[in-house]
Amino acid sequence: MRIFFLLLSILILPNLSFSKENYEKRIDKLFSQLKTSENYENSKKIESQIWKLWTTHPTEESLTNLLAKGSSYMQKSQFSSAHNVFSKAIELDPKWAEAWNKRATVLYLMGNYELSQKDIDEVLKLEKRHFGALSGQGLVQTALKNYQKAIDSYIEAHKIHPNMQTPLIMIEKLKLQIKKESI
Repeated sequence: MRIFFLLLSILILPNLSFSKENYEKRIDKLFSQLKTSENYENSKKIESQIWKLWTTHPTEESLTNLLAKGSSYMQKSQFSSAHNVFSKAIELDPKWAEAWNKRATVLYLMGNYELSQKDIDEVLKLEKRHFGALSGQGLVQTALKNYQKAIDSYIEAHKIHPNMQTPLIMIEKLKLQIKKESI
């Protein structure tokens, strides 16, 4: 029986690492394309492919399904249930950036800004190019009235995703807010 499991692990493990390696190559290529995309429509297609990769666990379909279940709860404003599901996904794979990002989002929606920021920090440790987390950080920092930190987050998101319009809009709004509060 031990020999069976040994043979099984020899056959399966190379496929998992190939899959992870393939994932990294695909996402790196998409980020390269995103940075050099010359129009909004094309960048939206690339962005969509990146989100698809982020929300699909590279090796475990059950985790992809768990994330989808949590997202469904979040869309129905069942934030506590969504939080529990995303926490379970993090517990099962703490190196999956999107599980942290989804929990950060639901924490923001629940008004738990400091905890949301802690989860965003985890996302950015795992995927520094996560423009969604950087934009979310901008929202969190705005809610905490840390306007310059919010601006800095949006600037970083824009560097990664130059055709994304939200960062530029939010930077202008935040600059006006800073000016208004300084009067």
